[in-house]
Amino acid sequence: MQRCVIVGAAKIVDYKRAISFFMEDDFFIFCDGGLAHCKNLCVKPDLIIGDFDSFEKPEINNVKTITLPKEKNDTDTFFAIKEALRRGFKDFLLLGVIGERFDHSIVNASALFYLFKNKARACIVDDYSVMKIVGKEKTFIDTRCSYFSVLNIFGVAKGVFIKGSKYPLENEKLTPEYMYALSNEVLSDEKPFVYVKHGNVLLVEVV
Repeated sequence: MQRCVIVGAAKIVDYKRAISFFMEDDFFIFCDGGLAHCKNLCVKPDLIIGDFDSFEKPEINNVKTITLPKEKNDTDTFFAIKEALRRGFKDFLLLGVIGERFDHSIVNASALFYLFKNKARACIVDDYSVMKIVGKEKTFIDTRCSYFSVLNIFGVAKGVFIKGSKYPLENEKLTPEYMYALSNEVLSDEKPFVYVKHGNVLLVEVV
């Protein structure tokens, strides 16, 4: 099935980098203020979702728009994630979801965990990094990244393994109050990976 690309309203500076992650048959959902990125991303929405408190509601031929109430529990982005899951998508790319609003950024980072728990594959791409959730399956780290960090914002993670890196971990525990697996480096002659026996961690690969 197609991958779903969800575009939020946070700032995107390096549009060329963002576009490099696109696939030919991606399905694009633009959320409210994310519509400001349409032109620079050189794509047309397949679906528009929002309460339109930050962008004027557009009228685009043959593009469905879901209008949300301004007062609601879900952010526009989280509603878009739920709608995409309802439609059967299991592969996601999130853009424009990490920005100046820390509260929105942390909620959007937690959306990766939500997608993981719903058996979907997902990553967030911003101007500086790629983020994804890691569990029991080995997740290989992009050897082109300058640094990578393994963070825990979801509770206790036990049996954390990092292999093929400058600072390896062997069956360690990571907790939200003490996250020390920061700014690790890939070894040039290794194929690095990370996995967790119990719990989940957030892998951040820095450009």
